Amino acid sequence: RGIFMSEKLKVGILGGTGMVGQRFISLLANHPWFEVVTIAASERSSGLRYEDAAGGRWKIETPMPDAVKDIRIMNVRDVNAVADTVDFVFSAVDMTKEEIRAIEEEYAKTETPVVSNNSAHRWTDDVPMVIPEINCDHFEIINAQKKRLGTKNGFIAVKPNCSIQSYVPALSAWQEFEPYECVITTYQAISGAGKDFDSWPEMVENIIPYIGGEEEKSEQEPLKIWGKVDLEKGQIVKAEEPKITCQCIRVPVLNGHTAAAFVKFRKKPTKEQLIEKLESYKGFPQEHNLPMAPLQFIKYFEEDDRPQVKADVNRDKGMGISIGRLREDSVYDYKFVGLSHNTIRGAAGGAVLCAETLVAKGYIKKK
Repeated sequence: RGIFMSEKLKVGILGGTGMVGQRFISLLANHPWFEVVTIAASERSSGLRYEDAAGGRWKIETPMPDAVKDIRIMNVRDVNAVADTVDFVFSAVDMTKEEIRAIEEEYAKTETPVVSNNSAHRWTDDVPMVIPEINCDHFEIINAQKKRLGTKNGFIAVKPNCSIQSYVPALSAWQEFEPYECVITTYQAISGAGKDFDSWPEMVENIIPYIGGEEEKSEQEPLKIWGKVDLEKGQIVKAEEPKITCQCIRVPVLNGHTAAAFVKFRKKPTKEQLIEKLESYKGFPQEHNLPMAPLQFIKYFEEDDRPQVKADVNRDKGMGISIGRLREDSVYDYKFVGLSHNTIRGAAGGAVLCAETLVAKGYIKKK
């Protein structure tokens, strides 16, 4: 089963030397559908071999793939030159929000689809923000976006913030019980800031109770994911509920965001019903056997001390969501703990799965 690709699509990575760019490159090393042919970065890396530019700051646990070492880095601002070499691009550029918004639109206008890990376009009305198992129907808004951009094939699609991946899947699995109020605290890994312990020594044995902009994203982005597509207005209208209040804390963990969540439901489910909904929840990626899709999107752990970062963060290639400690609460209805891999599911891997979904639905094709 699944979709057969006779010829691989040519992919470019915008911002290929940074941590998320490196993660894209490592995940795409043996991808059955996609081949990295172009890496673009800032002017100071332009013209260098990829190994020379990124070798000294390679932060991923797997070694740099041989296939990219000799690729000469292009200047990300040479939009037409980069676009001419590829069928679509992944964006992980490090610029101001205004610059990112502008350059991603420039790429789209060259008829090059852009699948972005950046937050710059997450609240653009006609840009879909997608976790493919949950809301891949939002890709329908792309037709309205193309009208606005004046393109036939070029568009921008984004994936949401890494912080929400450890609780939004559970709440999505439970929609029929009408969750309406949530209190959530996330305990976020340092790789989410593009850092490791060598480059951020003050995080060793430390907790920092602030991550800029993260609480607002964690409270608001789920509402766009659960929103409705309004094709006439050319926008995604965000959901009103559940209301979410969130605290985001940086903890001394390399990879893996954990969330502690409390939920109130209008319809009162049993614990058994909630677990059954988690375990059976699946979406388009599972139904179509997409290459990056975890076989089981959400796994529930019965053990009291799971999910744990060390034991569970890499479940199903880092694409699976792990939930545990679901129990009734004395103030809210239920509470639980969730875990997701922040740079795989939460960043590059989630974007690759979005691109696979866009290919399977016919939005991305060979130029």
